[in-house]
Amino acid sequence: MSLKVGIVGLPNVGKSTLFNALLKRQQALVANYPFATIEPNVGVVEVPDGRLAKLAEVVQTNKIVYATVEFVDIAGLVAGAATGAGLGNKFLSHIREVDVIVQVLRDFVDSEVVKEGSVDPKSDYEVVTSELILKDLEMVMKVKEGKTLREKGMEKKKEVVDKLYAGLNSGKPARTVLVGGEVELAADLFLLTMKKEIKVLNVGENDPRLREYSGEEVVISAKIEAELSMLVEADAKAYMEELGIKESGLDKLIRKAYETLGKISFLTAGEIEARAWTIDRGMKAPAAAGVIHTDFTKKFIKAKVTSYEDFLRYGGWKGTADAGKVRVEGREYEMQDGDVVEFMIGV
Repeated sequence: MSLKVGIVGLPNVGKSTLFNALLKRQQALVANYPFATIEPNVGVVEVPDGRLAKLAEVVQTNKIVYATVEFVDIAGLVAGAATGAGLGNKFLSHIREVDVIVQVLRDFVDSEVVKEGSVDPKSDYEVVTSELILKDLEMVMKVKEGKTLREKGMEKKKEVVDKLYAGLNSGKPARTVLVGGEVELAADLFLLTMKKEIKVLNVGENDPRLREYSGEEVVISAKIEAELSMLVEADAKAYMEELGIKESGLDKLIRKAYETLGKISFLTAGEIEARAWTIDRGMKAPAAAGVIHTDFTKKFIKAKVTSYEDFLRYGGWKGTADAGKVRVEGREYEMQDGDVVEFMIGV
């Protein structure tokens, strides 16, 4: 269940530089002019998780499999994208495929990097959001004017569509308009502004917010991340300490994506491998087993569960069981972050 994160932004805000740094690969064509990234570049990056190396030591395996995040660098857009300007409709169709939208907003001054207008993150955010709202409004209008809503039994759906039309028309994203069961009724519209979003401020190398910031946005210097990506792990850690940065941009962004989408990880550990699996917070044990293999959901019998901390403290499954720290959970068990699990599956 890999997360799919779409990185978007106006031309030359630094999103392709950030993408390359996050993936530690020069996948995107980074050039100093609009639309340098013509097709969406996709790459998979491992989710940093220090727990796995320690689990691997306990079970004496050399194989570690991290959870992953799929990053999609989506080509830049301009005002008017909803009506086809710039890369318009192609850009917007790629956004529909991601779980969460990361808006990269330029908050640094660099005379060598061309950008239309002044450096104004708030204004840039409003431009991108407006384009998404306009595209959603176009979709809602088509449904509103179609025949389907006139059919019997579509009264509630019509109410939701009318509510969406009014909200979008007044400049509100769909996620701020609908509540409760209304969201499910609108799911088949695939609205862009129903997706959750993360704001990333791309700042200069000496910006104090890199060291201490408590706002909702993720503060990153794409330039520093690019430099870190060229270093081996030990050197990168030393460089971060020198800069006074406690956490890399990758770690911050992934942590924020997990938090925004309500994701957690459960862990498995044995002779073959130590592995992290991404699931939704609140997921029950049978569904979590299905993440390992789809057949496991219906064949689920029970789960042996212990905490990561106890697994380490008592040296694996045998020691944890001897200490009375292994629980047997049934179909209604709600998985917790850091659970170490063995699923019992029927034939």
